Amino acid sequence: MKPISTLGFNILNTLFICSRNQWRSPTAERIFAQGYGLHTRSAGTSRHAKHTLSLKDIAWAEQIFVMEPRHKQQFSKQLLHKKVFVLDIPDDYHYMDAELIELLQLAMQPYLK
Repeated sequence: MKPISTLGFNILNTLFICSRNQWRSPTAERIFAQGYGLHTRSAGTSRHAKHTLSLKDIAWAEQIFVMEPRHKQQFSKQLLHKKVFVLDIPDDYHYMDAELIELLQLAMQPYLK
């Protein structure tokens, strides 16, 4: 399943999810915030996250990108009617790490057409 096209004037509410909302999802939120036709937010699945994923976040999002399959599985009921995509980005990087940015850009490339 492909996300809604980001071409034209349709600006999509896009949510990035990782575990603690510390490194991966905030990096994705920042780098895709401009120039991609997306309104971005990020959240974490852990109750200790900087911003813990809420039902309000899920309702806001038109498309959701999770870093690992377990992030999707943890909220499978809440995400049932949402477009959810797994990026397969391991938790091995710090915020705005150059390698993390490169991996995110590569993983998102098919969805940014």
